[in-house]
Amino acid sequence: MMHPWRLEGKHAIVFGASKGIGRATAIEMASLGASLTVVARSREALEGLVDVLESGSGAEHRLLSLDINQHRELREALEDITKKAPVHIWVNNTGGPPSGLLNQAEPKALEEAFHQHILSAQVISQVLIPSMQEASYGRIINIISTSVKEPIPGLGVSNTIRGAMGNWAKTLASELASDGITVNNVLPGFTTTGRLKSIIRKKAEKANMDELAMAELMKSFVPMQRFADPAELARAICFLALPAASYITGINLPVDGGRTKSL
Repeated sequence: MMHPWRLEGKHAIVFGASKGIGRATAIEMASLGASLTVVARSREALEGLVDVLESGSGAEHRLLSLDINQHRELREALEDITKKAPVHIWVNNTGGPPSGLLNQAEPKALEEAFHQHILSAQVISQVLIPSMQEASYGRIINIISTSVKEPIPGLGVSNTIRGAMGNWAKTLASELASDGITVNNVLPGFTTTGRLKSIIRKKAEKANMDELAMAELMKSFVPMQRFADPAELARAICFLALPAASYITGINLPVDGGRTKSL
């Protein structure tokens, strides 16, 4: 019988695992007993992560170094993985598009974002979902953005593509629920990652402000008056991956310190 609060016997694949939220999620899932396949472009970073995972876990862990925009290579690599170890949990974590106003964005920027997020997710889903269906256990967790609920000024392309990902996930949730597969979205607020640092830097330059002052200004919009640590996002993601979360599907879960004003 599955323990509701543990992940022994479960194989999770975490994308964007070399840093930030993805890395923190891999570490947290390993601590819950899951075996991990960690995916990113940087092999060196992934090798370091696997060393960390194996030092604190008895499970077997793998790495996959590739660019998810190379869809043929992505599909072939995932097919090889699922033959060796069926995947039960998929953390769909992809870096966001560059900042900027939507009305100034080149059509190519939207095309590239759609390719990186929607098309890559579709390729991954068609390889991983059959193994989840066979196991009658699946957890698909998309790391998106609070812009799914409220567009964020200055992130025009990101707002557009994140909304598309939200609806992609909601549609899958309805299609897969009877197979024992849940599909949910985690919406990070301001989290101390490289992307946030980049956003702060650009906002500070535009406003002719010091970066520390800009960071403090951004924190003032968060009821908790601070940025999130990636580990705090990882815990929310891992909860949705657990057997305990078996009746939760099709939701958007903001982890944002109360910043999002909408329900």
